[in-house]
Amino acid sequence: MPDNPRILVIRRRYLGDIVLLGSLFRNLRLHWPGAHLAALVEPVWAPILSLNPDVDSVVGLPSALSEWPGFIGALRRGGFTHVLDLDNTEKTALVARLSGARMRVALHHGAHPLRMRALYTHAAYEGEEEHEGQPISEYYLKALGPAGVPVATREVRLVPRESEVQDWMRVVGAQGRTLLVHPGSRSAWRIWPEERFAAVCDRVQDELGAQVVLVGGPADAGLVASIRAKARTHILAVAEPPTLTRLAALARACSLLLCHDSGPMHVAAAVGTRVVALYGSQNPVLFRPHGEGHTQLVPAMPCTECVAPGKCVPADSYRTLCVRRHTVEQVYGAVKSALSAAPS
Repeated sequence: MPDNPRILVIRRRYLGDIVLLGSLFRNLRLHWPGAHLAALVEPVWAPILSLNPDVDSVVGLPSALSEWPGFIGALRRGGFTHVLDLDNTEKTALVARLSGARMRVALHHGAHPLRMRALYTHAAYEGEEEHEGQPISEYYLKALGPAGVPVATREVRLVPRESEVQDWMRVVGAQGRTLLVHPGSRSAWRIWPEERFAAVCDRVQDELGAQVVLVGGPADAGLVASIRAKARTHILAVAEPPTLTRLAALARACSLLLCHDSGPMHVAAAVGTRVVALYGSQNPVLFRPHGEGHTQLVPAMPCTECVAPGKCVPADSYRTLCVRRHTVEQVYGAVKSALSAAPS
């Protein structure tokens, strides 16, 4: 293998998963300082990788059949020597093979069979008990083994653009403590009630004197508007969903983020901002925020006092309402404690 390889890491989605690739890329960079490191993701997530200093380029996965011939040509011209496929799908197996890379590593875990094994040169596996008992970033690092790359660090970092951070500082105020609230989630079942978010926002401003900033993603406009309408105090609401790079800068400009177990949680942790994260029935270890000083509010499991009998689907963490077991008092207490410990 060359001293300066060209490496393609495949992880198509989602925001948090892609942010948590940081430690994988950092170890590749430390092992091969002159390597070209690329990521293949769905185009909507590509901008966040511009804030990872170890990523040299991003390859967008085609969304239409007509785009595939051009994509395959560009993939071959990329001259990749290594492909690390963290997705384990038929499509990504085909991409790995079409890349022409001499080393093609597939990653899989538990009872999930390795798809199209013949298209890879190597495979890395993690047992289900181990997989469920540690952060997903540890799973990603398993792909380094076949490539002979040692694990020297577990750092996950994003570096926001200073100009964007300063823009937000002028909006949110450079003095005092600021609580950023992102109430969205990919699963509507995992969203804490709007009136409770509003109550916490009121108490933070009334009792702690901290500025509350409310922000959401493209699908959260109604949620943000409802929380602001239910609040008694003036909440600074960001009018338009920020781009991913500006979301990272906004998180960096604030003292603390209150959110669900979500992509924005991982963005904030990666830029060095502490988080208070609300969980339901999902595994709080697998996707915990990276780093120190974060607070995870997790209801006791298994659930003995269901808040929605007959509605939840216990076997599917995306369809349980367990996040509603958190009270306003519990969340406010966690925010108060975290704000007192966060840098001003």
